[in-house]
Amino acid sequence: QVKLVESGGGSVQAGGSLRLSCVASGYNYRRYCLGWFRQAPGKESEGVAVFYNVNEGGTEYGESVKGRFSISHDSAENILYLNMSSLKPEDNATYYCAADLRMRGRCAHVLKVADFDFRGQGTQVTVSS
Repeated sequence: QVKLVESGGGSVQAGGSLRLSCVASGYNYRRYCLGWFRQAPGKESEGVAVFYNVNEGGTEYGESVKGRFSISHDSAENILYLNMSSLKPEDNATYYCAADLRMRGRCAHVLKVADFDFRGQGTQVTVSS
């Protein structure tokens, strides 16, 4: 069973940066992929980034975060990171780490990250203008 625990959320002013972390246990990169999605109050979940091939660095980003966010992975520690810069008030949301079995066929689609089978408890990001 995959377990995901996020940390690193907080409050920051617009234009600032934050790094979110997700510690994954019960996870094997050969069988699973990892990603991030977010949900703001009253809005639908939005896929933010997905790391669909840890070995080859295959990533995909949501349109609203391209050029500002980057996803990375520490294979030795099984930690997934989301590096966020140039934050905007519209980035306010709870951010979730998610994992999915590769055989499910959803790993290469950032828009499907919110549908992944496993997710953490979420970490809140608040950006003030």
